Amino acid sequence: MTRRCFRVNEALASLDAEFEALYTDFGRPSIAPERLIRASLIQILFSVRSDRQLMEQMQYNLLFRWFVGLGIDDAVWVPTVFTKNRDRLLTTEMSRKVMAAILAHREVAPLLSDEHFSVDGTLVKAWASMKSFQSKAGDTPPEDDGSGDPPGPETIAEDQPDPTKAETNPMPRPTRQHRNAEVDFRGEKRSNATRVSTTDPEARLYKKSPGTGAMLCFIGHALMENRSGLIVQGDLTRADGHAERRAALDMIHRHSPGSTRRLMLGADKGYDARGFVTDLRPACVTPHVAQKTRHSAIDGRTTRHESHALSQKHRKRIEEAFGWAKTVGGMAPTVYRRIERVRSRFVLTMAASSLARLPRLLAP
Repeated sequence: MTRRCFRVNEALASLDAEFEALYTDFGRPSIAPERLIRASLIQILFSVRSDRQLMEQMQYNLLFRWFVGLGIDDAVWVPTVFTKNRDRLLTTEMSRKVMAAILAHREVAPLLSDEHFSVDGTLVKAWASMKSFQSKAGDTPPEDDGSGDPPGPETIAEDQPDPTKAETNPMPRPTRQHRNAEVDFRGEKRSNATRVSTTDPEARLYKKSPGTGAMLCFIGHALMENRSGLIVQGDLTRADGHAERRAALDMIHRHSPGSTRRLMLGADKGYDARGFVTDLRPACVTPHVAQKTRHSAIDGRTTRHESHALSQKHRKRIEEAFGWAKTVGGMAPTVYRRIERVRSRFVLTMAASSLARLPRLLAP
């Protein structure tokens, strides 16, 4: 833990110029950006579920205080103040800079491969219920959402006895609907074209493979180098059938812009599309993509080489980072709304997954 903290400190020290540009010389003092990032990393690494719980544990956990940089007598931040400052600092671009700074550390850089990469995507469940997936305005009349409001005067009047008659039975009580009423979706067609989530409008109903249930989600993407299995790029987009291939092109160009050196990119069958393969070859990237049974865009010119089989073997390690992000990093489901916040958190979680692997890779 000590060496991990020192690596984070040295990585954040290289971002001092970026942090200085975010703050002015006047106004009330804010939380130091280095402490915000350290607190966010400790929240991911130790599976702290919420900002309020993180602030509560920092009241007594000396390890958390030491990692963040708070003294034993320093006051812990108010949870709402911490959340507002963290959301203002940790944008997608800042999360990517933190990841790049960690990977550029003098102990980490020699572990990275600059030729062999793998790419994949995973569904990140949105923080929205299927019951929030309602019809868009103007399509259909609003449905009863079971909000639990008391019935109107008309409903009560129907159940009231006639006041002119003698009261022989007890007065009936009006029934109230439960706020989380049961909803049966069987046989109902639910489409992104006609419905939208009222909780997170940017989440989409999507399923990644046949035979699985659709859910409101985003798609998280990661680019991994094959030597040590460290994530070097991360992204998150809205869920659709072409999002993985578009994100793969963006990440490989972002990681090696204008590269004239031949790179190799391993991927599963979902990336076996002619347009994707055609876009990779002019960028000096050899597509080591798993072949489909029919109509594959990969031919024997690629599969005959031993490197293609090696890429297919190593690309599966990217699932370790996704599994870590969902079990330890708290991304299953995400507890954030709006795609920008979810993307910045996902990228930072991918950086934390690489940080978690370093002790094993650097062990003597």
